[in-house]
Amino acid sequence: MKSLKTLYPVFILLTTLGILTGCDFNSPGPDDHEEQQNEPYEGLIPDFQGPTYSDDYTPISSWSDRFIWNLANVHDPTVIKDDDYFYMYQTNASYGNVHEAGGNYLVRRSTDLVNWEYLGAVFDSDPAWVKNALNTIRATMDPPLPPLENPEYGFWAPHITKVGNTFRLYYCVVVLNPILGNDGNEYWTERAFIGLAESTDLSSNNWEDKGMVIHSVADGEETYARDGGSDWSGYFKFNAIDPSYVVTPEGEHWLIYGSWHSGLAAVEVDPVTGKPKELNTLPDFGVRIAGRGRVHSNRWQALEAPEIIYNEDTGYYYLFLSYDELAEAYNTRVARSENITGPYFGLDGGNVTEGAEAYPILTHPYKFAGSYGWVGISHPSIFQDPDSGKWFYSSQGRLPPDIAGINVSNAVMMGHVREIYWTEDGWPVVAPERYADVPDVTITEADLIGKWEEITLRYEYQVMQLSKNITLHEDYSVEGYPNGTWSFDEGSQTLTLNGTELLVDSAWDWEASPRRTTVTYAGISSAGFSIWGKKVGNDEK
Repeated sequence: MKSLKTLYPVFILLTTLGILTGCDFNSPGPDDHEEQQNEPYEGLIPDFQGPTYSDDYTPISSWSDRFIWNLANVHDPTVIKDDDYFYMYQTNASYGNVHEAGGNYLVRRSTDLVNWEYLGAVFDSDPAWVKNALNTIRATMDPPLPPLENPEYGFWAPHITKVGNTFRLYYCVVVLNPILGNDGNEYWTERAFIGLAESTDLSSNNWEDKGMVIHSVADGEETYARDGGSDWSGYFKFNAIDPSYVVTPEGEHWLIYGSWHSGLAAVEVDPVTGKPKELNTLPDFGVRIAGRGRVHSNRWQALEAPEIIYNEDTGYYYLFLSYDELAEAYNTRVARSENITGPYFGLDGGNVTEGAEAYPILTHPYKFAGSYGWVGISHPSIFQDPDSGKWFYSSQGRLPPDIAGINVSNAVMMGHVREIYWTEDGWPVVAPERYADVPDVTITEADLIGKWEEITLRYEYQVMQLSKNITLHEDYSVEGYPNGTWSFDEGSQTLTLNGTELLVDSAWDWEASPRRTTVTYAGISSAGFSIWGKKVGNDEK
Protein backbone atom coordinates (compact mmCIF):
# COMPACT_ATOMS: atom_id res chain seq x y z
CA MET A 1 0.00 0.00 0.00
CA LYS A 2 1.01 3.61 -0.32
CA SER A 3 2.49 5.23 2.76
CA LEU A 4 -0.53 5.90 4.93
CA LYS A 5 0.95 9.31 5.59
CA THR A 6 0.10 10.09 1.97
CA LEU A 7 -3.32 8.50 2.29
CA TYR A 8 -4.02 9.88 5.74
CA PRO A 9 -6.47 12.69 4.92
CA VAL A 10 -8.54 10.26 2.84
CA PHE A 11 -8.38 7.65 5.60
CA ILE A 12 -9.68 10.07 8.23
CA LEU A 13 -12.46 11.28 5.95
CA LEU A 14 -13.62 7.75 5.15
CA THR A 15 -13.49 6.56 8.72
CA THR A 16 -15.26 9.66 9.98
CA LEU A 17 -18.07 9.00 7.53
CA GLY A 18 -18.24 5.43 8.78
CA ILE A 19 -17.25 3.89 5.45
CA LEU A 20 -14.55 1.71 6.99
CA THR A 21 -16.45 0.60 10.06
CA GLY A 22 -17.71 -2.54 8.39
CA CYS A 23 -14.23 -4.10 8.54
CA ASP A 24 -13.78 -6.85 11.11
CA PHE A 25 -10.32 -6.51 12.65
CA ASN A 26 -11.10 -8.95 15.51
CA SER A 27 -9.86 -6.45 18.06
CA PRO A 28 -9.68 -7.74 21.61
CA GLY A 29 -12.03 -6.07 24.04
CA PRO A 30 -11.47 -5.22 27.69
CA ASP A 31 -12.57 -8.68 28.86
CA ASP A 32 -10.43 -10.80 26.54
CA HIS A 33 -8.05 -11.77 29.34
CA GLU A 34 -8.12 -14.35 32.05
CA GLU A 35 -8.60 -11.90 34.88
CA GLN A 36 -6.72 -12.40 38.13
CA GLN A 37 -8.64 -12.50 41.37
CA ASN A 38 -6.59 -10.00 43.34
CA GLU A 39 -6.71 -9.13 46.98
CA PRO A 40 -7.40 -5.42 47.58
CA TYR A 41 -4.45 -3.42 46.30
CA GLU A 42 -4.21 0.23 47.28
CA GLY A 43 -1.20 0.90 45.12
CA LEU A 44 2.30 2.09 45.85
CA ILE A 45 1.41 5.63 46.99
CA PRO A 46 -2.27 5.49 48.02
CA ASP A 47 -2.74 9.24 48.53
CA PHE A 48 -1.34 10.31 45.12
CA GLN A 49 -3.98 11.88 42.89
CA GLY A 50 -3.15 11.22 39.25
CA PRO A 51 -4.95 11.98 35.97
CA THR A 52 -8.51 10.72 35.64
CA TYR A 53 -9.49 11.89 32.14
CA SER A 54 -10.93 9.29 29.80
CA ASP A 55 -8.98 7.77 26.93
CA ASP A 56 -12.17 7.97 24.89
CA TYR A 57 -12.25 11.71 24.29
CA THR A 58 -14.95 11.63 21.60
CA PRO A 59 -17.45 13.54 23.79
CA ILE A 60 -15.02 16.52 23.78
CA SER A 61 -13.49 16.07 20.33
CA SER A 62 -15.18 19.05 18.65
CA TRP A 63 -13.28 22.24 17.82
CA SER A 64 -15.29 24.22 20.37
CA ASP A 65 -13.87 21.96 23.11
CA ARG A 66 -10.20 22.48 22.15
CA PHE A 67 -9.38 24.34 25.37
CA ILE A 68 -10.17 21.23 27.40
CA TRP A 69 -8.58 18.67 25.06
CA ASN A 70 -5.50 18.16 27.21
CA LEU A 71 -3.81 15.35 25.21
CA ALA A 72 -6.80 14.56 23.01
CA ASN A 73 -6.34 14.87 19.24
CA VAL A 74 -2.56 14.49 19.22
CA HIS A 75 -0.65 13.06 16.26
CA ASP A 76 3.11 13.05 15.54
CA PRO A 77 3.97 15.31 18.48
CA THR A 78 7.31 17.06 18.91
CA VAL A 79 8.24 18.39 22.34
CA ILE A 80 10.80 20.80 23.79
CA LYS A 81 11.19 22.52 27.14
CA ASP A 82 11.66 26.28 27.50
CA ASP A 83 11.82 27.84 30.98
CA ASP A 84 9.01 26.25 33.01
CA TYR A 85 7.01 24.88 30.09
CA PHE A 86 7.13 21.93 27.74
CA TYR A 87 5.79 22.89 24.30
CA MET A 88 4.19 20.36 21.97
CA TYR A 89 3.61 20.80 18.22
CA GLN A 90 1.90 18.28 15.98
CA THR A 91 0.72 17.09 12.58
CA ASN A 92 -2.57 18.46 11.27
CA ALA A 93 -4.66 15.46 12.22
CA SER A 94 -7.63 15.06 14.54
CA TYR A 95 -10.73 13.01 15.10
CA GLY A 96 -13.16 14.05 12.38
CA ASN A 97 -10.64 16.60 11.02
CA VAL A 98 -11.94 19.21 13.46
CA HIS A 99 -8.53 20.91 13.41
CA GLU A 100 -9.34 22.34 9.97
CA ALA A 101 -10.95 25.31 11.70
CA GLY A 102 -7.76 26.36 13.40
CA GLY A 103 -4.70 26.81 11.19
CA ASN A 104 -1.65 24.60 10.78
CA TYR A 105 0.41 22.82 13.46
CA LEU A 106 -1.49 23.03 16.71
CA VAL A 107 0.42 24.02 19.84
CA ARG A 108 -0.05 23.16 23.50
CA ARG A 109 2.09 23.49 26.61
CA SER A 110 2.49 21.94 30.04
CA THR A 111 4.52 22.36 33.20
CA ASP A 112 4.31 18.69 34.20
CA LEU A 113 3.86 16.67 30.97
CA VAL A 114 0.44 15.62 32.29
CA ASN A 115 -1.87 18.63 32.03
CA TRP A 116 -1.71 20.47 28.70
CA GLU A 117 -3.02 23.89 27.71
CA TYR A 118 -4.10 24.59 24.12
CA LEU A 119 -2.36 27.69 22.66
CA GLY A 120 -3.41 27.92 19.02
CA ALA A 121 -1.55 27.18 15.78
CA VAL A 122 1.82 28.17 14.33
CA PHE A 123 0.38 29.35 10.99
CA ASP A 124 -3.04 30.87 10.36
CA SER A 125 -2.79 30.25 6.60
CA ASP A 126 -0.94 28.07 4.11
CA PRO A 127 2.70 29.08 3.49
CA ALA A 128 2.80 30.98 0.20
CA TRP A 129 6.25 29.76 -0.84
CA VAL A 130 5.16 26.15 -1.40
CA LYS A 131 3.20 26.77 -4.62
CA ASN A 132 6.00 28.88 -6.09
CA ALA A 133 8.67 26.31 -5.21
CA LEU A 134 6.56 23.48 -6.59
CA ASN A 135 5.87 25.16 -9.92
CA THR A 136 9.49 26.24 -10.31
CA ILE A 137 10.53 22.59 -10.03
CA ARG A 138 7.78 21.46 -12.43
CA ALA A 139 8.94 23.99 -15.01
CA THR A 140 12.47 22.58 -15.00
CA MET A 141 11.49 18.90 -15.29
CA ASP A 142 12.18 16.97 -18.51
CA PRO A 143 9.76 17.44 -20.13
CA PRO A 144 8.53 20.61 -18.38
CA LEU A 145 5.17 20.27 -16.65
CA PRO A 146 2.48 22.95 -16.42
CA PRO A 147 1.97 24.73 -13.10
CA LEU A 148 -0.58 23.58 -10.57
CA GLU A 149 -2.93 26.48 -9.98
CA ASN A 150 -4.64 25.16 -6.85
CA PRO A 151 -2.44 22.60 -5.09
CA GLU A 152 -3.96 20.55 -2.28
CA TYR A 153 -1.81 20.38 0.83
CA GLY A 154 -1.27 18.11 3.79
CA PHE A 155 0.56 19.54 6.81
CA TRP A 156 2.54 16.89 8.65
CA ALA A 157 5.19 16.03 11.18
CA PRO A 158 6.86 19.17 12.57
CA HIS A 159 10.05 19.01 14.62
CA ILE A 160 11.08 21.59 17.23
CA THR A 161 14.69 22.26 18.19
CA LYS A 162 16.76 25.09 19.65
CA VAL A 163 19.92 26.50 18.09
CA GLY A 164 21.56 29.22 20.16
CA ASN A 165 18.75 31.50 21.30
CA THR A 166 16.47 30.66 18.39
CA PHE A 167 13.83 27.95 18.19
CA ARG A 168 13.55 26.26 14.84
CA LEU A 169 10.39 24.49 13.77
CA TYR A 170 10.90 22.24 10.76
CA TYR A 171 7.59 21.34 9.17
CA CYS A 172 6.29 19.28 6.25
CA VAL A 173 3.96 20.33 3.46
CA VAL A 174 2.88 17.57 1.13
CA VAL A 175 1.29 18.37 -2.23
CA LEU A 176 -1.47 15.78 -2.57
CA ASN A 177 -2.20 16.20 -6.30
CA PRO A 178 -0.88 13.59 -8.74
CA ILE A 179 2.08 14.82 -10.78
CA LEU A 180 -0.17 14.68 -13.84
CA GLY A 181 -3.92 14.32 -14.16
CA ASN A 182 -6.28 13.47 -11.35
CA ASP A 183 -5.77 9.72 -10.89
CA GLY A 184 -3.36 8.71 -8.15
CA ASN A 185 -3.16 5.21 -9.62
CA GLU A 186 -1.89 6.62 -12.90
CA TYR A 187 0.75 9.04 -11.64
CA TRP A 188 2.68 9.45 -8.42
CA THR A 189 1.58 12.08 -5.94
CA GLU A 190 3.51 15.34 -6.19
CA ARG A 191 6.47 15.97 -3.97
CA ALA A 192 6.76 16.96 -0.33
CA PHE A 193 8.62 19.93 1.10
CA ILE A 194 10.25 20.61 4.44
CA GLY A 195 10.04 24.23 5.54
CA LEU A 196 11.45 26.19 8.46
CA ALA A 197 9.96 28.73 10.85
CA GLU A 198 11.82 30.47 13.65
CA SER A 199 10.89 32.10 16.95
CA THR A 200 12.78 33.53 19.90
CA ASP A 201 9.85 33.22 22.32
CA LEU A 202 7.67 30.11 22.33
CA SER A 203 5.22 31.63 24.78
CA SER A 204 4.32 34.32 22.22
CA ASN A 205 3.64 31.75 19.49
CA ASN A 206 4.99 34.27 16.95
CA TRP A 207 6.91 32.68 14.08
CA GLU A 208 8.88 33.94 11.11
CA ASP A 209 8.65 31.63 8.11
CA LYS A 210 12.04 31.03 6.50
CA GLY A 211 10.69 29.08 3.54
CA MET A 212 11.90 25.89 1.92
CA VAL A 213 14.67 23.75 3.38
CA ILE A 214 14.57 20.68 1.14
CA HIS A 215 12.16 18.79 -1.10
CA SER A 216 11.55 15.24 -2.29
CA VAL A 217 14.12 14.34 -4.90
CA ALA A 218 13.93 11.98 -7.85
CA ASP A 219 17.02 10.08 -8.98
CA GLY A 220 15.94 8.88 -12.40
CA GLU A 221 15.50 5.26 -11.35
CA GLU A 222 11.71 5.38 -11.82
CA THR A 223 9.27 7.45 -13.86
CA TYR A 224 6.42 9.37 -12.30
CA ALA A 225 3.92 7.16 -14.12
CA ARG A 226 2.39 4.31 -12.09
CA ASP A 227 1.28 0.96 -13.36
CA GLY A 228 -1.96 0.92 -11.38
CA GLY A 229 -2.64 0.84 -7.69
CA SER A 230 -0.33 -2.12 -7.04
CA ASP A 231 2.78 -0.30 -8.31
CA TRP A 232 4.63 1.00 -5.26
CA SER A 233 8.11 1.45 -6.71
CA GLY A 234 8.43 5.08 -5.66
CA TYR A 235 9.39 7.83 -8.05
CA PHE A 236 11.25 9.84 -5.41
CA LYS A 237 14.48 8.63 -3.84
CA PHE A 238 14.09 10.52 -0.57
CA ASN A 239 10.67 11.63 0.62
CA ALA A 240 10.93 15.07 2.25
CA ILE A 241 8.80 14.52 5.34
CA ASP A 242 9.40 13.60 8.99
CA PRO A 243 12.33 15.89 9.82
CA SER A 244 14.44 15.84 12.95
CA TYR A 245 17.59 17.75 13.83
CA VAL A 246 20.76 16.89 15.69
CA VAL A 247 23.98 18.73 16.54
CA THR A 248 27.08 16.60 16.93
CA PRO A 249 29.62 17.12 19.74
CA GLU A 250 31.94 18.48 17.04
CA GLY A 251 29.41 21.20 16.18
CA GLU A 252 28.05 19.79 12.91
CA HIS A 253 24.33 20.36 12.27
CA TRP A 254 22.34 17.64 10.54
CA LEU A 255 18.79 17.36 9.26
CA ILE A 256 17.42 13.81 9.37
CA TYR A 257 14.36 13.02 7.25
CA GLY A 258 12.52 10.49 5.12
CA SER A 259 9.59 8.13 4.85
CA TRP A 260 9.21 4.88 2.89
CA HIS A 261 10.52 5.24 -0.71
CA SER A 262 14.24 4.27 -0.67
CA GLY A 263 15.02 4.90 2.98
CA LEU A 264 15.94 7.58 5.49
CA ALA A 265 18.48 10.34 4.89
CA ALA A 266 20.85 12.64 6.75
CA VAL A 267 21.99 15.91 5.22
CA GLU A 268 24.38 18.41 6.77
CA VAL A 269 23.03 21.95 7.05
CA ASP A 270 24.47 25.39 7.63
CA PRO A 271 24.24 26.14 11.36
CA VAL A 272 23.34 29.77 10.62
CA THR A 273 20.49 29.16 8.15
CA GLY A 274 19.47 25.65 9.16
CA LYS A 275 19.37 24.71 5.47
CA PRO A 276 21.63 22.73 3.12
CA LYS A 277 24.21 24.98 1.50
CA GLU A 278 23.02 23.91 -1.97
CA LEU A 279 20.55 21.59 -3.65
CA ASN A 280 22.03 21.23 -7.11
CA THR A 281 22.94 17.55 -7.35
CA LEU A 282 21.62 14.33 -5.85
CA PRO A 283 24.36 14.10 -3.15
CA ASP A 284 23.25 17.53 -1.89
CA PHE A 285 20.06 15.87 -0.59
CA GLY A 286 21.97 13.64 1.84
CA VAL A 287 23.00 10.06 2.35
CA ARG A 288 20.90 7.08 3.33
CA ILE A 289 21.34 6.16 6.99
CA ALA A 290 18.65 3.45 7.29
CA GLY A 291 16.51 1.23 5.14
CA ARG A 292 14.45 -1.90 5.39
CA GLY A 293 14.99 -5.00 3.31
CA ARG A 294 16.69 -4.72 -0.08
CA VAL A 295 17.74 -1.10 0.25
CA HIS A 296 19.42 -0.89 -3.16
CA SER A 297 16.45 -2.18 -5.15
CA ASN A 298 13.28 -1.82 -3.06
CA ARG A 299 11.65 1.59 -3.55
CA TRP A 300 8.92 1.10 -0.97
CA GLN A 301 10.44 0.45 2.44
CA ALA A 302 8.03 0.35 5.37
CA LEU A 303 9.84 2.68 7.74
CA GLU A 304 9.71 6.40 8.46
CA ALA A 305 9.90 9.13 11.10
CA PRO A 306 13.63 9.02 11.88
CA GLU A 307 14.59 10.79 15.08
CA ILE A 308 18.21 10.88 16.21
CA ILE A 309 19.42 11.89 19.63
CA TYR A 310 22.98 11.88 20.93
CA ASN A 311 23.46 10.54 24.44
CA GLU A 312 26.69 11.94 25.82
CA ASP A 313 26.60 9.42 28.68
CA THR A 314 26.93 6.49 26.27
CA GLY A 315 28.70 8.17 23.35
CA TYR A 316 26.17 6.86 20.82
CA TYR A 317 23.77 8.37 18.35
CA TYR A 318 20.39 6.64 18.67
CA LEU A 319 18.17 6.38 15.61
CA PHE A 320 14.51 5.85 16.51
CA LEU A 321 12.45 4.43 13.64
CA SER A 322 8.75 3.90 12.96
CA TYR A 323 7.84 0.69 11.15
CA ASP A 324 4.74 -0.23 9.12
CA GLU A 325 1.43 1.51 8.50
CA LEU A 326 0.28 4.03 11.09
CA ALA A 327 -3.32 3.11 11.86
CA GLU A 328 -2.71 -0.17 13.68
CA ALA A 329 0.66 -1.79 13.03
CA TYR A 330 2.91 1.18 13.87
CA ASN A 331 5.80 0.13 16.10
CA THR A 332 9.02 1.79 17.22
CA ARG A 333 12.53 0.40 16.80
CA VAL A 334 15.95 1.79 17.67
CA ALA A 335 19.49 1.35 16.37
CA ARG A 336 22.70 3.13 17.31
CA SER A 337 26.02 4.28 15.88
CA GLU A 338 29.15 6.11 16.94
CA ASN A 339 28.87 8.21 13.76
CA ILE A 340 26.03 10.50 12.76
CA THR A 341 25.76 9.00 9.26
CA GLY A 342 26.14 5.42 10.47
CA PRO A 343 26.27 2.62 9.92
CA TYR A 344 23.54 2.07 12.51
CA PHE A 345 23.37 -1.31 14.21
CA GLY A 346 20.65 -3.01 16.22
CA LEU A 347 20.96 -4.94 19.45
CA ASP A 348 21.54 -8.12 17.47
CA GLY A 349 24.34 -6.55 15.41
CA GLY A 350 22.18 -6.18 12.31
CA ASN A 351 23.25 -3.35 9.98
CA VAL A 352 20.11 -1.22 9.77
CA THR A 353 21.78 1.16 7.32
CA GLU A 354 21.99 -1.78 4.92
CA GLY A 355 18.41 -2.89 5.54
CA ALA A 356 18.51 -5.22 8.55
CA GLU A 357 15.45 -5.22 10.82
CA ALA A 358 16.10 -2.89 13.75
CA TYR A 359 16.00 -4.27 17.28
CA PRO A 360 15.05 -3.68 20.03
CA ILE A 361 11.32 -3.09 19.60
CA LEU A 362 10.39 -0.25 21.95
CA THR A 363 6.65 0.08 21.34
CA HIS A 364 4.11 -2.19 19.68
CA PRO A 365 0.31 -2.62 19.76
CA TYR A 366 -0.49 -3.98 23.22
CA LYS A 367 -3.23 -4.54 25.77
CA PHE A 368 -3.24 -4.86 29.53
CA ALA A 369 -6.30 -6.48 31.10
CA GLY A 370 -9.29 -4.27 31.79
CA SER A 371 -8.63 -1.96 28.84
CA TYR A 372 -9.09 -1.72 25.09
CA GLY A 373 -5.33 -1.43 24.65
CA TRP A 374 -3.48 0.78 22.20
CA VAL A 375 -2.35 0.51 18.59
CA GLY A 376 -0.56 2.90 16.23
CA ILE A 377 2.01 3.88 18.86
CA SER A 378 4.95 5.43 17.04
CA HIS A 379 6.45 8.45 15.25
CA PRO A 380 7.99 9.48 18.56
CA SER A 381 9.53 12.67 19.80
CA ILE A 382 12.55 11.85 21.98
CA PHE A 383 13.41 14.67 24.37
CA GLN A 384 15.19 15.33 27.63
CA ASP A 385 14.11 17.50 30.52
CA PRO A 386 17.19 19.69 31.06
CA ASP A 387 16.25 20.20 34.70
CA SER A 388 15.65 16.61 35.83
CA GLY A 389 17.86 14.95 33.22
CA LYS A 390 15.08 12.44 32.45
CA TRP A 391 14.50 11.27 28.90
CA PHE A 392 11.01 10.93 27.45
CA TYR A 393 9.20 9.33 24.54
CA SER A 394 6.09 11.05 23.19
CA SER A 395 3.79 9.87 20.41
CA GLN A 396 0.16 9.27 19.65
CA GLY A 397 -1.67 6.11 20.56
CA ARG A 398 -4.81 5.00 18.76
CA LEU A 399 -7.69 2.99 20.10
CA PRO A 400 -8.19 -0.32 18.24
CA PRO A 401 -10.83 -0.55 15.49
CA ASP A 402 -14.45 -1.49 16.03
CA ILE A 403 -14.86 -0.70 19.72
CA ALA A 404 -18.56 -0.90 20.51
CA GLY A 405 -20.04 2.50 21.35
CA ILE A 406 -17.13 4.55 19.95
CA ASN A 407 -17.69 5.72 16.39
CA VAL A 408 -14.60 5.04 14.23
CA SER A 409 -12.59 4.19 17.35
CA ASN A 410 -9.31 3.74 15.45
CA ALA A 411 -9.37 7.46 14.56
CA VAL A 412 -9.19 8.37 18.27
CA MET A 413 -5.62 9.61 18.81
CA MET A 414 -4.50 10.30 22.37
CA GLY A 415 -1.14 11.86 23.12
CA HIS A 416 1.18 9.53 25.04
CA VAL A 417 4.18 10.64 27.07
CA ARG A 418 6.35 7.89 28.54
CA GLU A 419 9.62 7.91 30.41
CA ILE A 420 12.72 6.36 28.85
CA TYR A 421 15.07 4.22 30.95
CA TRP A 422 18.58 3.20 29.93
CA THR A 423 19.89 -0.33 30.34
CA GLU A 424 23.33 -1.06 31.73
CA ASP A 425 24.65 -1.71 28.23
CA GLY A 426 23.28 1.56 26.90
CA TRP A 427 19.98 0.79 25.18
CA PRO A 428 16.79 2.82 25.72
CA VAL A 429 13.65 1.20 27.10
CA VAL A 430 10.22 2.85 27.03
CA ALA A 431 8.02 2.74 30.14
CA PRO A 432 4.97 0.43 30.09
CA GLU A 433 2.64 3.10 31.45
CA ARG A 434 2.13 6.68 30.36
CA TYR A 435 3.77 9.38 32.42
CA ALA A 436 1.66 10.80 35.26
CA ASP A 437 4.28 12.64 37.35
CA VAL A 438 4.11 9.98 40.06
CA PRO A 439 6.69 10.80 42.76
CA ASP A 440 9.97 8.93 42.46
CA VAL A 441 10.30 6.52 45.36
CA THR A 442 12.82 3.80 46.13
CA ILE A 443 11.21 0.48 45.34
CA THR A 444 11.82 -2.23 47.92
CA GLU A 445 11.75 -5.98 47.61
CA ALA A 446 8.49 -6.06 49.53
CA ASP A 447 6.90 -3.77 46.94
CA LEU A 448 7.49 -6.39 44.25
CA ILE A 449 5.84 -9.35 45.96
CA GLY A 450 2.42 -9.94 44.46
CA LYS A 451 0.47 -10.39 41.24
CA TRP A 452 1.63 -8.86 37.96
CA GLU A 453 0.66 -8.59 34.33
CA GLU A 454 3.49 -8.98 31.83
CA ILE A 455 3.63 -8.24 28.10
CA THR A 456 6.39 -9.22 25.71
CA LEU A 457 6.35 -6.93 22.67
CA ARG A 458 6.93 -9.58 20.04
CA TYR A 459 6.47 -8.38 16.50
CA GLU A 460 3.16 -9.33 14.90
CA TYR A 461 1.73 -7.15 12.14
CA GLN A 462 -1.45 -5.38 13.33
CA VAL A 463 -1.77 -7.75 16.31
CA MET A 464 -1.92 -6.50 19.89
CA GLN A 465 0.28 -8.36 22.35
CA LEU A 466 -1.80 -9.35 25.40
CA SER A 467 -0.66 -9.41 29.00
CA LYS A 468 -0.15 -12.66 30.89
CA ASN A 469 -0.48 -13.25 34.62
CA ILE A 470 2.47 -13.97 36.87
CA THR A 471 3.05 -13.84 40.62
CA LEU A 472 6.29 -12.97 42.41
CA HIS A 473 6.29 -14.88 45.70
CA GLU A 474 8.14 -14.06 48.89
CA ASP A 475 10.32 -17.15 48.47
CA TYR A 476 11.66 -15.66 45.17
CA SER A 477 9.73 -18.09 43.01
CA VAL A 478 7.71 -16.99 39.98
CA GLU A 479 4.35 -18.59 39.32
CA GLY A 480 2.40 -18.33 36.08
CA TYR A 481 3.84 -17.35 32.73
CA PRO A 482 6.71 -17.84 32.88
CA ASN A 483 7.53 -19.91 35.96
CA GLY A 484 10.97 -19.43 37.47
CA THR A 485 12.78 -17.29 40.02
CA TRP A 486 13.39 -13.64 40.72
CA SER A 487 15.83 -11.42 42.63
CA PHE A 488 16.13 -7.70 43.23
CA ASP A 489 19.01 -5.23 43.54
CA GLU A 490 17.64 -2.26 45.45
CA GLY A 491 20.71 -0.14 44.77
CA SER A 492 20.30 -0.22 41.00
CA GLN A 493 16.51 -0.75 41.17
CA THR A 494 16.92 -3.77 38.93
CA LEU A 495 14.66 -6.81 39.04
CA THR A 496 16.12 -9.97 37.55
CA LEU A 497 13.29 -12.19 36.38
CA ASN A 498 14.26 -15.58 34.97
CA GLY A 499 17.62 -14.18 33.97
CA THR A 500 16.37 -10.99 32.31
CA GLU A 501 17.27 -7.66 33.92
CA LEU A 502 14.34 -5.26 34.27
CA LEU A 503 14.24 -1.68 35.54
CA VAL A 504 11.52 -0.92 38.07
CA ASP A 505 9.78 2.37 38.72
CA SER A 506 6.78 3.94 40.38
CA ALA A 507 3.95 4.49 37.89
CA TRP A 508 0.29 5.25 37.30
CA ASP A 509 -1.96 2.29 36.50
CA TRP A 510 -4.07 3.77 33.69
CA GLU A 511 -6.05 0.56 33.24
CA ALA A 512 -7.16 0.12 36.88
CA SER A 513 -10.62 1.26 37.94
CA PRO A 514 -10.23 3.49 39.80
CA ARG A 515 -6.71 4.36 38.64
CA ARG A 516 -3.93 4.13 41.21
CA THR A 517 -0.18 4.13 41.61
CA THR A 518 1.70 0.90 41.11
CA VAL A 519 5.12 -0.56 40.32
CA THR A 520 6.22 -1.33 36.76
CA TYR A 521 9.20 -2.96 35.15
CA ALA A 522 10.70 -2.67 31.70
CA GLY A 523 13.59 -4.35 29.95
CA ILE A 524 14.74 -6.00 26.75
CA SER A 525 14.81 -9.73 26.06
CA SER A 526 17.80 -11.36 24.41
CA ALA A 527 15.74 -11.47 21.20
CA GLY A 528 15.30 -7.69 21.24
CA PHE A 529 11.68 -7.54 22.42
CA SER A 530 10.71 -5.07 25.13
CA ILE A 531 9.23 -6.70 28.23
CA TRP A 532 6.67 -4.68 30.19
CA GLY A 533 5.16 -5.52 33.55
CA LYS A 534 2.95 -3.85 36.14
CA LYS A 535 1.88 -4.95 39.60
CA VAL A 536 -1.88 -5.44 39.93
CA GLY A 537 -2.41 -7.16 43.27
CA ASN A 538 -1.00 -8.68 46.44
CA ASP A 539 0.31 -12.20 46.89
CA GLU A 540 -2.31 -14.46 48.43
CA LYS A 541 0.29 -16.81 49.96
